[in-house]
Amino acid sequence: MTATTSKKSKRRTYIALGLCGAAIVAIIGLTVVLSNNVVYFRTVSEAVASRESDGGSRFRIAGEVVPGTVEETRNGVKFEITDGKKTAAIVHVGDPPSLFKDGAPVVCEGRWGADAAFASDRIMIRHGNEYEPPEVDSEKASTGAQDVPAEGTVGAA
Repeated sequence: MTATTSKKSKRRTYIALGLCGAAIVAIIGLTVVLSNNVVYFRTVSEAVASRESDGGSRFRIAGEVVPGTVEETRNGVKFEITDGKKTAAIVHVGDPPSLFKDGAPVVCEGRWGADAAFASDRIMIRHGNEYEPPEVDSEKASTGAQDVPAEGTVGAA
């Protein structure tokens, strides 16, 4: 009976070691896959300073659209962004978001292109943390009153 117990014990040990090994391989695999999907966020100054070392790696660059630099192209839009210290040229392929305009705070995703401009394929508009709801006339809101044109007036505005 001790020989049978010893065989069962060895088998359980091998199964436990195999499961631990499989778990370690799965964790390493997930780490490698997920690290390839990470996109770093940099200010314009940080991105310009590390342009040479970035090579072709993908990252996000954040800044404010420089007024007067937005120019539509055949494939998208060209513009410049700044963080107040440095400025970077952006060449975006695709349609910009509807809130895109001069002075808008943006985050562009892409990589440095061969022509020293940042080649973007995604623009996101940054929103502030402070939300201010629209002003509501508390007297009208509590009574349910509405502005109704006077009788006999049509389309008075």
